[in-house]
Amino acid sequence: MSDIAIKVEQLSKRYVIGARRNAQDGLRHRLEAWARNPWQWLKSARRDRQATREEFWALREVSFDVRQGDVIGIIGRNGAGKSTLLKILSRITEPTSGEITIEGRVASLLEVGTGFHPELTGRENIFLNGAILGMTRVEIKQRFDEIVAFSEVEKFLDTPVKRYSSGMYVRLAFAVAAHLEPEILIVDEVLAVGDAQFQKKCIGKIEDVSKRQGRTVLFVSHNLQTVRQMCKKVVVLERGRMVYSGGVAAGINRYSGLEGTCDTAVHELADYPRFSEQTGVRLLRVEYWDAAGKPAFRIPRSSELTVNVYFRVEQPVKQLDLPMAIVHVEGQRIFSESYSDHQPEMELEPGEYMVSFTLPLKYLKLESYFLVVGVFESGRHCDFVEGLPLPELTDEFADPHLESRRWGLVRLPVEWAPVKESLSVIETVNGK
Repeated sequence: MSDIAIKVEQLSKRYVIGARRNAQDGLRHRLEAWARNPWQWLKSARRDRQATREEFWALREVSFDVRQGDVIGIIGRNGAGKSTLLKILSRITEPTSGEITIEGRVASLLEVGTGFHPELTGRENIFLNGAILGMTRVEIKQRFDEIVAFSEVEKFLDTPVKRYSSGMYVRLAFAVAAHLEPEILIVDEVLAVGDAQFQKKCIGKIEDVSKRQGRTVLFVSHNLQTVRQMCKKVVVLERGRMVYSGGVAAGINRYSGLEGTCDTAVHELADYPRFSEQTGVRLLRVEYWDAAGKPAFRIPRSSELTVNVYFRVEQPVKQLDLPMAIVHVEGQRIFSESYSDHQPEMELEPGEYMVSFTLPLKYLKLESYFLVVGVFESGRHCDFVEGLPLPELTDEFADPHLESRRWGLVRLPVEWAPVKESLSVIETVNGK
């Protein structure tokens, strides 16, 4: 018997996007146009469809294997094709081409309330989900109390789930998916909806499902620390194509674009993804400069890095603040500061401006870090960009092997005293 739980071969998914140019016309206008000249209307409709027809490949020729009992992280930037891949594996949508072989029963948690009927109660949805997974009513009853206890929604169990908050939805949905003992569990970023305590609880359950019960887990998350903690292997997607499949550390580096060195000291921010609409102030560019005033592609760890942040004010603003943070490659924030920590908040008229700050680098390890910058007005979010790679750190006196073995995210300059015999230490303490 093969130990392959999932086999994906040359998987592709194509969508046709676009809309007719006259789609905003009402039914009356389209009927009138057809009545005046049916032949011209048909030609115009065909021309509109052809002009706006555009193919979008969400996945292109993706191939990988997942062994039974493995926990596989699927990572990639927004739009890389992660959710499309999981929907195909969950049989929610069909691929355009390619083959998938799945050995075992699959439970999926792809979005809040997956598989739930909003008019049914929490209790009824537990049995509904179990039936969808192929469980008998007796099997569901045997696990019912565990599901309810884990979800912590016992008080609302007989309430229609359409009245649940998103957090309650996720609690119950995950509890059902994890406790009905599927051979394969597929979990998307949906766990981010829950609070920190519940996320920790879910991660513990996933580890229990995989390690103790030997079940297979496919896990999508932007939290690289969680991926590093849980997964044995990662698959990295980029614009619909698989660009890496293998070890976790190398996969995270590939995802973060760290295979080569940073080849620019200037980052134009127009094409960087935003996570909300910009209002009033727009970040334009970030520049890195070394202590000698030269562009910083690489920089010694013993030096300092000057960061220039350019932004455009599109309307008069008061109490403008610019926060920044340094993030480790694994996803944890090292520290953060704001302009207002040291200077009065800015009151600016429309125009383009620049603000700079200097970072000491001696506390960072010879690893990869990213810059986060934003602009806020009176606490209101105006613009926010993350994922700007800091220049490569160098240290000619460092031992690369020793550096790679150090735990932690930063390096503190600890001073060690010479070893002394314990007797002399005791005598010194006692004043003898």
